[in-house]
Amino acid sequence: MANTDAGKIRFAPSGMLSIAPVGGSLAVPKDVGDGGDTIPAGYKALGYVTEEGVTLTPTIQTTPLPAWQSAAPVLYNVDSAAFQVQATLLEASKIVTETFFGTTWEEVMEDVGGTPTPTGTYVLNLSSLPELAEFSLVVDWKQKGHFWRVVLNRSMVSERGAITLQRTQSKQFQLTIDAMDLDGSLGKVYTNEVMAD
Repeated sequence: MANTDAGKIRFAPSGMLSIAPVGGSLAVPKDVGDGGDTIPAGYKALGYVTEEGVTLTPTIQTTPLPAWQSAAPVLYNVDSAAFQVQATLLEASKIVTETFFGTTWEEVMEDVGGTPTPTGTYVLNLSSLPELAEFSLVVDWKQKGHFWRVVLNRSMVSERGAITLQRTQSKQFQLTIDAMDLDGSLGKVYTNEVMAD
């Protein structure tokens, strides 16, 4: 068959999601990385993801412009552009639970003789007026020597799934993360593959 090459088919058998607070001295990655074996400086790994993996969804919504002289649109205008990352995380770590619940853990203190004393109990305060946290997201994956990386300079959790508590299934933290604009960019995709015809 003409113009076919099974050697160009790619899988993503392993990878990693990493996040970091936006701003400060954060150096957003500008290279392809190593497929998730090394977490970018200043970032924290979100750990294990369910076997369904990570879903990347670039979206462009347009409005067609019809014309009197044509039965088909003569132009499309861009209404909106988006880039979403969806994943279900498995680890009940500090970074995962804080990202999922949208707040930070605090240690509960008790007054012992006028001195605040740690109790060994931690609490997430769920506000009725939560502040949405903004962060940078890196998605790394690889197959053999082929490395890929998506970098979202600014992003935010736009949707959270339900946590099911069961005897035979681990807790899962389902997140949808949306890229946000930064100087006309939603993010970048890097690879070490030669992109030639």
